Amino acid sequence: MKFEGTSSYVATDDLKVAVNAAIRLQRPLLIKGEPGTGKSVLAAEVASALNAPLIEWHVKSTTKAQQGLYEYDAVSRLRDGQLGDERVKNIANYIKRGKLWEAFTAPERSVLLIDEIDKADIEFPNDLLQELDRMEFFVYETGETIKATTRPIVLITSNNEKELPDAFLRRCFFHFIKFPDAETMRRIVEVHFPGLKNRLVSDALRIFYELRDVPGLKKKPSTSELLDWLKLLLNEDIDPALIRESDPRKLVPPLAGALIKNEQDVHLLERLAFMTRRRKD
Repeated sequence: MKFEGTSSYVATDDLKVAVNAAIRLQRPLLIKGEPGTGKSVLAAEVASALNAPLIEWHVKSTTKAQQGLYEYDAVSRLRDGQLGDERVKNIANYIKRGKLWEAFTAPERSVLLIDEIDKADIEFPNDLLQELDRMEFFVYETGETIKATTRPIVLITSNNEKELPDAFLRRCFFHFIKFPDAETMRRIVEVHFPGLKNRLVSDALRIFYELRDVPGLKKKPSTSELLDWLKLLLNEDIDPALIRESDPRKLVPPLAGALIKNEQDVHLLERLAFMTRRRKD
């Protein structure tokens, strides 16, 4: 069973090779790349292509590795004991299963997404080393060992907010999603907006890549933001002539709020526009 992409996700050849290599090696696939390049969406597409259930664990700055295994709710058990609830006799009633437990005990092979692992504490990846390697863990409260009946396909994403430990990296197959070139981006646009006029796509892509090339831009627009921008251009019925005339070195493009996401970059483009107009005058 191999991943060949899907009708709704344009996977480059090197990405398909990486996914299939990780599956074959039975290693977690660690995906890095610019925000908005489809890292998190990849897990859903792999699950769809392989007809496998998707289990998602979205990591936050406060997330602990133990939460992926299970959590024991001692407070609820104490409260129920004070109230004379019969449930307290079985400690399993107060064990909350985590996403790894769910993936390990799934009746069929699942796809497990550990999303934005670099958001958590630096020890978070190391705390999962043994569980992801052996595909099992011990529940101390009940004395049972949870072992994967079918090894899940594990995809882990990172935005490079923190360096990941070497011991963790050694256990992963790594792939960096390069930012799409113009031809790949055209294919992505075609998937989301089939039959869109070629002239509009060409003009929009030109402006988009010129924006990304502006020196000093704090946040370059991403693929998802390009798609939002195109959707707005279509919904608002913007005159194509306005797009063709737009040049990030001269003026801010129409509906730029979909592409530019902070005031520093807006001010930068406005200064460039002002300087360009002065030179022309």
